Amino acid sequence: MPPGQKPSRRFTSRVAAPSDLWAFWNCKKHDGLSRVLDLSLGGLGLSTEKSERLGVGEKIHINFLAPEGQIRADAVVRHVKPGSLGLKFVAISDEDRPHLTALMTRVRNLARPQAKS
Repeated sequence: MPPGQKPSRRFTSRVAAPSDLWAFWNCKKHDGLSRVLDLSLGGLGLSTEKSERLGVGEKIHINFLAPEGQIRADAVVRHVKPGSLGLKFVAISDEDRPHLTALMTRVRNLARPQAKS
């Protein structure tokens, strides 16, 4: 680990999401359509100009459609930065969990360097 870098506290590592992955989210005060920045089985990062309007601990419902299928989840805001939100999944339907797992497999494969033939 490079000097000065803190170890990650995440249980699952996040990977950069493809640029065409978007999520609709809503909470009591706000809603939006945001690009997914990164993704893991434990949560995701969203790009949004509304980030400053949300607080840590706020509950959000997320709904996105990927080629693998619909994924609906409840999440909680873990961190807020200008232009982005970090969310932790707190509930994912049993029906949608396999879609998230398949999406993560595809995204991780995209992130790996391809072997040269």
